[in-house]
Parts: sequence; C-alpha cells; structure tokens
Amino acid sequence: MFAELFDEHAHPLHRYLARRVGVDVADDLVSETFLAAMRGKESYDPEKGSVVGWLYGIATNLLRGHAKRETRLLRTAERYGVDLGVAESLEHTVVTRIVARSHLRLIAGELSRMQTSDRDLLLLVSLAGLTVQEAAQALAMNPATARSRLHRLRTKLKELELRHA
Repeated sequence: MFAELFDEHAHPLHRYLARRVGVDVADDLVSETFLAAMRGKESYDPEKGSVVGWLYGIATNLLRGHAKRETRLLRTAERYGVDLGVAESLEHTVVTRIVARSHLRLIAGELSRMQTSDRDLLLLVSLAGLTVQEAAQALAMNPATARSRLHRLRTKLKELELRHA
C-alpha cells in the first residue's frame, strides 16, 4: 500500500517542491515527507480529508523547517562574513532563469510580502494543483476560510498584473 502511495504522489509532490526550492532540496524533502508519512501513518484520518492533503501538509511543514534553517544559515554567514560558496546544479540554474523571466517574476515581490500561510495556500493550489479543500487540509485551515483567502489573494495579484500590463 505504501509503495502505491509513493508511486502515485511522489512525482507531483517533487514537481511542486522543486518549483519552490529547487530540484536538489526537493529530492530530500520528498524523501523526508514519505518517511514522516510512514512513521505517522496512524495519524492519517481519511474522514478528515484526502491523502493528498495529508501528504502536502507534511511536505509544507518540512518546507517551512527547511526555510527556517536556511534563513538562520544565511544570517549567520552574513553576521560573520562567511562565503558559503553555494554551487547550483545546471538544472536548478536553468529552472531559476526560466522562472525569473516568467509570469512569477511580476509577483515575486508580492509573494515575499505575503503571510506564510497565505503564500503556502496560493502555491499549493497554483503550483501543486491541489484543490482548495486539499490545501486547506494540508494547512490545517477551515476550507471556507481558505476559499475566501484564496479569492482575496488572487484578486490582489490580478490587480498587480493589471497595474504592470
């Protein structure tokens, strides 16, 4: 059963995570997600929502943890003047360049200013392709609240696009 779960959901989950943090980190986060899911399989309650929402909830929490660790590392490096010498993979560099020239470039600043939960909601629906219900489950949010927040966020982003069109 767990192998089937992995086969069905690992690739879309990886695609979503790679869009957020790059391919290399996504590899690790997908592994960590399924490891956490296997360890916590008793916590999954099908009556609370789909397995997709549950998995993306785990992945989102791991993603937040990764972002916090990375931020701490960068702040420490800045404080002590340490050159991290970060080398990017060719694939990550190409993806970064494409994204930088794409539609997301316009809204990147707005995304960075959003509350974490709002940004996660928007990205789970738009990048991962989750339904609002699944994204709400992943973020432990009321589905009605998620729908209204998503509508507000999309409206705000459309207004931004219109101003720059």
